[in-house]
Amino acid sequence: MKNKIAILGSGISGISLAKCLSEKNYNVNLFEKNKKIGGLIKCDFVNGVLFHRVGGHVFNSKNKDVLEWFWKHFDVNEEFIPAKRNAKILLENKLIGYPIENNLHELQEYQLLKITNELLCIYKSNFSQIDNFENFLVNSFGKTLYNLYFKPYNTKIWNTNLSEIPLDWLEGKLPMPNIVEIFKNNILKKEENQMVHSTFWYPKNNGSQFIIDRLAENLDITCNYEIRSIKYADKKLLLNEEFNYDSLVYTGDIRKLRQILKLNNSQLDLLLKEAEDLKSNGTSNVLCYTDRSDLSWLYIPEEKFECHRIIYTGNFSPHNNNDNHRKTCVVEFSGKHEIKKMIESIKLLPGNLDAIEFNYEPNSYVIQSKKTRKLIYDIKNILQKYNIFLHGRFAEWEYYNMDICIEKSMKLSNIL
Repeated sequence: MKNKIAILGSGISGISLAKCLSEKNYNVNLFEKNKKIGGLIKCDFVNGVLFHRVGGHVFNSKNKDVLEWFWKHFDVNEEFIPAKRNAKILLENKLIGYPIENNLHELQEYQLLKITNELLCIYKSNFSQIDNFENFLVNSFGKTLYNLYFKPYNTKIWNTNLSEIPLDWLEGKLPMPNIVEIFKNNILKKEENQMVHSTFWYPKNNGSQFIIDRLAENLDITCNYEIRSIKYADKKLLLNEEFNYDSLVYTGDIRKLRQILKLNNSQLDLLLKEAEDLKSNGTSNVLCYTDRSDLSWLYIPEEKFECHRIIYTGNFSPHNNNDNHRKTCVVEFSGKHEIKKMIESIKLLPGNLDAIEFNYEPNSYVIQSKKTRKLIYDIKNILQKYNIFLHGRFAEWEYYNMDICIEKSMKLSNIL
């Protein structure tokens, strides 16, 4: 008889893992503390238009196994729209192509000359002391480009000292810059096509909620139910003094696990107490009407704008706009902002934005320090002795996108 498995959380990590396990005929139950499944990729209709409550989520992957698994559950031609990423950067009242290093020719001449000289110096140098995000950016793109774009934009998002962010955290998240490629791309004016979302698929109807709802079909999910106690005895895990399981997968916030875990393990307790100090940023999101454009993302580094990006979700599918003469978008602010101030702020942005709805997500972006990965690794090793597994962005404290969540779910399903 196969193990009975509980999964706490019904975001893309929990749902995709449950789907993988159910396909292998495991007995799986999901518990969701909120009334609705979806986690960070949940969507709602407001006044007939779609609101990605936390940014805007699309799908693609460079992993063939992930693509094969995903398309088993969907009809790519009938249910999805293929799209090409059209991202820009708003800089000095001008739209600059993204990524900025491939579009230096669009900057002012004095900026271009300084950046070119710095890139040539970098090309001739050999920097060996690159161990944090700030050093990586300065020594990859030069101080001028760092101060013009990379520093203000990333400071907005992470709201932390960039020198405290470890370099290994960036692995797989950013394309590693190549000076020769930068010059070639600017001379030939080549478009970027290496990033995973340079092209993507988007559901025709209901946005990323459509993805989560389809994957959730035929799964055993209990919503509006919070797990407040996890005990271990006789090789079984007891949840809320009510349900017994052989294994448990936790996809919730690692900082809250200590409150519910009753394992009588002093070493684990100390580690989980340390994890309570991990840093994250929430996001304030504003659904807006906007003038028509062909943009998909607009990145906003300048300090005079409090937000850091606009996601033009209304351009992803006509269904998102309810046949309105105007399109829709989501403006994203890092951290918690007052509605009145956000309304004032969006008036400064292009597109004649009109606010429709607001949402604050307490946790969107996880922030690592140099000790984070070692801490999570040690916690994982102890928990697995009790058949408890951490999975997902907030449990593993990694900045996973949807495709990586699915990839990790496929791997974890093989272990379980």
